[in-house]
Amino acid sequence: MAIFKKKHMNLVLEERKTQTRRTHKYEWKVGKKYRIRARWFDKGVAKILIIRKFRQRLGDISPRDIQKEGYTCLEDYKKAWIEINGQWDPDRIVIVYEFKLVSKTSKPSTAGETHKSLSEPQVSLDSHS
Repeated sequence: MAIFKKKHMNLVLEERKTQTRRTHKYEWKVGKKYRIRARWFDKGVAKILIIRKFRQRLGDISPRDIQKEGYTCLEDYKKAWIEINGQWDPDRIVIVYEFKLVSKTSKPSTAGETHKSLSEPQVSLDSHS
């Protein structure tokens, strides 16, 4: 499972966000699909496939990576980072995940939700993934 703020969730669903930086201890695995949600108890609105993972100093984010994060400039990205993480520390080591959207729901999340495949068959995942 992957939690995204609503604004970021929309960018993922629009395929304008294909990268995320995380500080969590539990690392996602390359080649694995994860349900994305806005809150822990949501069913999930889509699945992403992790295609690349690497560690990086937060301050080393490139202009291209800022675009992959769904932003147009460093200042806007910094502002969003601070809203979520409390402070901007350019020396902080983060895990960078590149991903692609592989499926999304055809209707709002409800019991018995259905999925519309974007590029490959639907695979059932444990909600704790």
